[in-house]
Amino acid sequence: MKRDDLVYICAMTANLSGLPVRLYEGDRLLSHFSMTLLPRDPILLVRPEITAIDRHVGFYISKRFYVYGVVSSGKRRIVIGPTRQAPPQDQELREIAFELDVPPDDLTEFLSGMKQITRLPLESLIQMLCFLNFVVNGEKLRLNDLIEGGENLFGLEQSRSEQRFRQAEPDAETLHNTLAIEQMVMNIIRKGDVAALEAFAQDAPAVIPGNMAREQLRQAKNTFIVTVTEASRSAIRGGMDVEDALQASDAYIQQCEMMTDIHQITKLNYDMVLYYTQRVQAIRHGHYATDLVRNVALYIQRHLSETITTDQIAAHLFMSRQHLSRRFTQEAGIPLAAYIRNEKTEEAKRLLRYTDKSISSIALFLGFSSQAHFSKVFKEITGMTPGEYREKKQG
Repeated sequence: MKRDDLVYICAMTANLSGLPVRLYEGDRLLSHFSMTLLPRDPILLVRPEITAIDRHVGFYISKRFYVYGVVSSGKRRIVIGPTRQAPPQDQELREIAFELDVPPDDLTEFLSGMKQITRLPLESLIQMLCFLNFVVNGEKLRLNDLIEGGENLFGLEQSRSEQRFRQAEPDAETLHNTLAIEQMVMNIIRKGDVAALEAFAQDAPAVIPGNMAREQLRQAKNTFIVTVTEASRSAIRGGMDVEDALQASDAYIQQCEMMTDIHQITKLNYDMVLYYTQRVQAIRHGHYATDLVRNVALYIQRHLSETITTDQIAAHLFMSRQHLSRRFTQEAGIPLAAYIRNEKTEEAKRLLRYTDKSISSIALFLGFSSQAHFSKVFKEITGMTPGEYREKKQG
């Protein structure tokens, strides 16, 4: 198909869908159409993964459940997205902006633009890809073709998807051990004990699930669905917001259903359990488990990259500042201001260890008034400067 025709198709798709649409030739961006203005394109965070899709139809789901669709024609490819069904939270968008190095002066514009992007279920985006694939490549595909028969389309190794599940029924002792392991993992999620999860994963025993399908790939998917359902409810019992937990569960199930390799599902399963455990840990931090402390912790996690004050939290919880401060100290065993500093420091430690962002960028992202203030607070809590901590953990 001619380049001008592809440009026309991209422009019309963007206008009709409300999604950003780009046209690439190799790695070179030819055209970009969008109904919203974004100072930095979020596709920059996932370009390698999208480029790795070497078939003519495919999609990629990011770690925050944003989906990108791809339709290729020769050396040219149309990339649609990001989109997702669940509405984004400001903290999520601020984290994306931080990873993209969006300038502080452009942050408000970026947050507003991301919120204006049309939200679509994954199935709707796939149907759009089917239609574009027909227009571009003349091939008629339907939703089920991509879900059930997507091995060749997405370039994924089929692995053992055609093998039949012949696992014998577990005996009583094995069943008891399996239930004990499941209960242990769910308890780890409920407590938000990331260290215990990592230790468990180092030498995790095999778990034999009940027979839920004759075909092995379907068995793996059904097992995952049961696990994520239980994990989301354990996270809710641990203090995670109900809507957040269930939206994540839906997104993980959608992602699992699109997979065609059992090894991918196994990795997704661990990532899912770790995600819920980390979220609960951030909210509870061990013994901080009263309703008030969970609500405060949840507010802090959702506003971690902003300047957080006791007055703001008190207004959010419809309490007086004095009453909130007194109750929080009694129930958490730590003053609220100190708890906020601790939470920001924990996030700073993660960013210093696992990203290459500058100390000044991290200080700005976490809402500190200056790098000097950030360094002072960080050293008071950890006994090291941010630079010393990074050198020790990355060295």
